Amino acid sequence: MTTENTENLETKVEESAPVSEEMENDNVETLETKDKKEELTEEEKAQAEQEDFKAKFYYLAAEMENLKKRQARETDNLLKYGNEKILSSLLDVLDNLDRTLMAISNDEDEKVKNIYIGVDMVKKQFSDVLLGNGLTEVESVGKIFDPNFHEAMAQQPAEGKKDDEIISEFQKGYILNGRLIRAAKVVITKN
Repeated sequence: MTTENTENLETKVEESAPVSEEMENDNVETLETKDKKEELTEEEKAQAEQEDFKAKFYYLAAEMENLKKRQARETDNLLKYGNEKILSSLLDVLDNLDRTLMAISNDEDEKVKNIYIGVDMVKKQFSDVLLGNGLTEVESVGKIFDPNFHEAMAQQPAEGKKDDEIISEFQKGYILNGRLIRAAKVVITKN
């Protein structure tokens, strides 16, 4: 090679050297910027993950609170109405005691009168036990018919009575802690 060619080549190498240094600096800056972006992205990811965990925690806390309230309501209902099935079964026994008293109430025999007194005492004691467990009678005779508490078995004309007034009762109705467990079977007036 000639001297001139060698000088041109060296000049080209020198000129290209600063360019490659600049490129290296740009590459280093680009890598640092990418690292910073990745760090920010990781910080943002961590923050987003933390927000996600917070949201899940609040959701689970609210769900747990709702579960506690639901459980308390179910426990309360169980205590109030748990004995409904057995109490409604015992109503038939109470009805039979009432029928027995009605059957022997007008008997003149002294022994039968004593039996009446004994059965009446048992019926009152039995009624008190039922009342103590939250059972109350539905008031019927003399009241206006209410389909929520009464079941009309018949209609009869009656002077001096309003329409839909209850004049007699076939079977007593009962309420357990505010819930109707048996409607009263009644006769109402229809003028």
